Parts: sequence; C-alpha cells; structure tokens
Amino acid sequence: MTKSPRSKHGRLSPSDWSDRSDDELLQLRVRDLGLQISTSRLEPFIAQLYEELDAQGLTFRPPCYLADEWFCPDKVPMIAFPFCLAHARLMQLEKKIMFEVEGDSPENCMRLLRHECGHAINYAYQLYKRTRWRELFGQFSTNYTSNYSFHPYSRHYVAHLGDSYAQAHPDEDFAETFAVWLTPGRTWEQKYDDWPVIGKLRYVDKLMARIGEQPPINTERDMPYSATRMTSTLAAFYERKRKVLGEEFSGYYDDALKRIFAQSTTRADAVKASRFLRRHRRQIVDSVTAWTPQRKFDVNHLTQRLIRRCDTLGLYVKTSDATCLIDSTALISATVNRVLRKHDSKDPS
Repeated sequence: MTKSPRSKHGRLSPSDWSDRSDDELLQLRVRDLGLQISTSRLEPFIAQLYEELDAQGLTFRPPCYLADEWFCPDKVPMIAFPFCLAHARLMQLEKKIMFEVEGDSPENCMRLLRHECGHAINYAYQLYKRTRWRELFGQFSTNYTSNYSFHPYSRHYVAHLGDSYAQAHPDEDFAETFAVWLTPGRTWEQKYDDWPVIGKLRYVDKLMARIGEQPPINTERDMPYSATRMTSTLAAFYERKRKVLGEEFSGYYDDALKRIFAQSTTRADAVKASRFLRRHRRQIVDSVTAWTPQRKFDVNHLTQRLIRRCDTLGLYVKTSDATCLIDSTALISATVNRVLRKHDSKDPS
C-alpha cells in the first residue's frame, strides 16, 4: 500500500492537496489536512452568528471548532462543524461520496449554526436545570433515540430543521425554539402567534433578556472528535460514516432500486422511474399502510426519498408497469417492516 504523502512534520496545508485526485485525497489522514476555521469559508458564518447574538443583547460567544459532524458536545458550550465545510475541495468530495453536504449553502449553514448555538447557550447557562424550562420543554435527562415518534403537523413545536426535529428530545426542542427566536427579523411573532408553541418562544425571549450580559456558568472546553486529532484516512472515515448512517444514508437503497429499474434505455417512449413512482405514489402508500401499522406520513416520506434517488440515478422503467409497481411496493413494505422490527427490538416491554 502506498504511504500517505505528508510534509516533514506530518501536516499539510490545503494548497498541498486541493488539486489532488479523489483517490489520492482519500489516502490522507484528517489530522494531516492542516484545516483551521480561521481564514476558511466558515469564518464569515461565525461572525454573522456573533452579530446576531449581539443584536439580541447576548454577550456569550460559543467557541467553534472542526470535528466529524455538526454537534455540541454533551453539556459542553461549544459548536462543532463538519471538517469538510472548511474547504470547497472537501465539500466536493463529501458530495460525491455521501450525495449531500449538510450546511453547504449559506442559508443551511446559518440554520444549523443557530440550532447548535441553542445547545451551547443551554449548556453555558445550564438552563435545562430551571423549573420553567422543564415545564415547557420536558426533562433534559430523557433518553435520546434515533427513531423518535413525532406528530408532523403539531403546533406545539417550531418548524426549523425539518423532520419535526424539535420533537426528538427536550434539548432539541429548546435548540430549535432558540434558533427560530434568534433568526433575524423576529418573524416568529407573526408566524407562531396563534400556535401553542408561542409560549415557548416568549419564554426564550424573556429568558435571553435576563441572562444576556451574565457570564456563562459552565466554561468547559473539551473538544471530542476534533479534526486535529482524527487519525483516520478520509477513505476510512467515509466507509465508517456510511455504515453508521445505515438507512439514513442517501444511497442506501441504490442497489435495490437498480434491480427494479433500468440505469439506461434506448427506448424513445421510456418512462423515468421517478415519474412512474410519482404517478403511483398514492396507490403504493395506501397499499403499504393497509398491511403495516406504519403511518401514511412515514410511508409517504420514504416513497418521496426513493423518488429523489431515482431522479439522481437516472433510472427508467424496464419491465411492465404492473411488475414495477409490485416490486416497488414490496421494497417499501419490506423497508417499513424492518424499521418496525428495529423499534420492537428496542422496546423494553
């Protein structure tokens, strides 16, 4: 195996690797990429966040660092960025391997940054210990689960990151509420005026006014999964990331879709797989929900996800409509049943 090319001190600068091929780049260790937030494309976003905090009278500035994904360490008032966002070449590689880059556009980046800032504020001032916080958002000690149940149209929660993420955990509920509150323009006062969640937003508004100039209670600065200490090569990192994501990985169902549909066609009248699924979406959803206890919302969400992948892969209907419809319905049924078994296996009762 060819050794990873490095400088004499084991570290490179982005100018050393930005023009390398994907294969060459994948052999480099994350820690050797010489990445830093200062002078990177992330610096203006952090500056904007600090300006928004200042505009709201908040003096705390959560420190930021590069790690393997977006997160705030548990009860540590810091914000971690995915290291790929520090350089356009790494974003290009992430998009090729993972099919998406979380926070690639300025709008998405700021949306995620405000959310993580909500966690940092919560931890810095230990707001989760307050009685009123627990009354509004719930117990901070509630166990996290990646398979949370939610009501997609509930007005007791704000809508910010999508997937009803505010319902995932009380900590996420607060972070999402804070993010909506912090977004410039104070549009929350009009948008949520007649929603029950307005009580949470008004609480955050009053609470931030009280703690605005106070120093943080918690000043811990532990940085887990820091990019500067990641010894994995990019190849190993992405292999592990795809395995961890499992069914959440955008390309997880690619092999199954390619068995049902054709990747190319010479027929002039060929129908795109995405168009076929859109046309039969309601029938598929009704059939699956008739034979499984899954909600229509969840089955429809999965179907829409498969439609997007068919578009990305450029797939076409290769057999009769009836065969494709049976196979597509079977795939979605098998998927939701697997999810149900996964939930049952975690049920302590």
